[in-house]
Amino acid sequence: MTTAAENEILTRVGPGTPMGELMRQYWMPALKSSELVRDGEPVRFRLLCEDLIAFRDTSGRVGVMDHRCPHRCASLFFGRNEEGGLRCVYHGWKFDVDGNCLDMANVPPHQDFKHKVHAKTYKSAERNGIVYIYMGKADEAPPLPPVEATLVPEDQANIMFVHRDCNWLQGVEGELDTSHIGFLHLGTVSKEDYGTVQNSGDRFAVMNRTPEYASTETDFGFMYAAHRPADDGNTYWRFGQFLFPMWTMPPIGNISKNILARAYVPIDDNNHMIVIIEQLGFNAANSDAEAVRRQAPGGELKYRPNTTEWTGRWKLQENWKNDYLIDRTMQRDVNYTGLMGFVLQDQMITESMGAISDRTWEHLAPSDIAITKTRRVLVKAATDYAKDGTLPKSARDPRQFEGVRGGWFVESTGVDWQDGYRKQIANAPLAFDDVQAAE
Repeated sequence: MTTAAENEILTRVGPGTPMGELMRQYWMPALKSSELVRDGEPVRFRLLCEDLIAFRDTSGRVGVMDHRCPHRCASLFFGRNEEGGLRCVYHGWKFDVDGNCLDMANVPPHQDFKHKVHAKTYKSAERNGIVYIYMGKADEAPPLPPVEATLVPEDQANIMFVHRDCNWLQGVEGELDTSHIGFLHLGTVSKEDYGTVQNSGDRFAVMNRTPEYASTETDFGFMYAAHRPADDGNTYWRFGQFLFPMWTMPPIGNISKNILARAYVPIDDNNHMIVIIEQLGFNAANSDAEAVRRQAPGGELKYRPNTTEWTGRWKLQENWKNDYLIDRTMQRDVNYTGLMGFVLQDQMITESMGAISDRTWEHLAPSDIAITKTRRVLVKAATDYAKDGTLPKSARDPRQFEGVRGGWFVESTGVDWQDGYRKQIANAPLAFDDVQAAE
């Protein structure tokens, strides 16, 4: 059982907390590049309990800084984005994307001390349509991690941001819980629903909804595999990956096509953002049976208009305040949930646990092995760093993320699970594996 003290370590992400400080040693996806326009309005947002703004300057560079002007703490969200910097409208002090004070407009030249003033900024980088932020010491920032889906060119990827009104760990654990596919998502699907379709691994998940598990810790985080009998002499494997500090690679599709990653980015203790990155054609490649299509695996996400509140971006129309517009007739006649779309189905369940789940209430089962072991990995990493500065290997060497992919496959029974995984990866070369070297 997870103790109350461990739950505090796992869920609190503000400055000075063990998990928050661990998170700050990794790059995090934070905004879509399209949200920032040259000389356009700043974007107000929150990350790891800190209130920030981002803007794109005249030359296209991105700046990310504490929203408070270092002069009198007025919010730079209201600033003028002009001629290579952001000017505070209170007294005209102007700052570039690195936080350097370029102008102290209300101070006579002989009293100017702008070279001593610096706005609090964080290092940012862009890759394929996403702005990443590093909130540790800038001179210690590693290269961007080569998580495979992030290397897919923007015009070949589907990128979705979704806000959730709950703690980040609940999102991660929903991905690690692979047995729920046979209930939450495919609860009313039967073996017969697949008809003549033979190339869908999901049929094995509905034939046997009680998988067993293998798992191991890795230098990038944690790997697990659920396994069930398949057809004669074969085993059906569902491999999922957890990559420090908040990435997952769920086994939604065949491992040869499953170029997909999801980041569960903490906004604050009670909110997080899912960043979903998948190669175009992903849903078409993985929705190969009418029974599954009926459940709308991708689901069309319907958003409320973004607002300028700290947590006002990428919120869905269906939410806890309107009971996710659950259709009880659909729940009786079509699927388990009365909702269409795997993302929305997960949203309902994850948020229903509350802002921060009280894990002392849980009665965990063998099917929760990936969750319990990932918690153990995270608690150890956070407390080790707080104790003596020891970090997971991946924090300073992102090459640990190379060659990692989730997905399902069918292999001869008796083949070692990790040998089977390595064989599958070798036969399905990773996409865009030369991009990192070119950056």
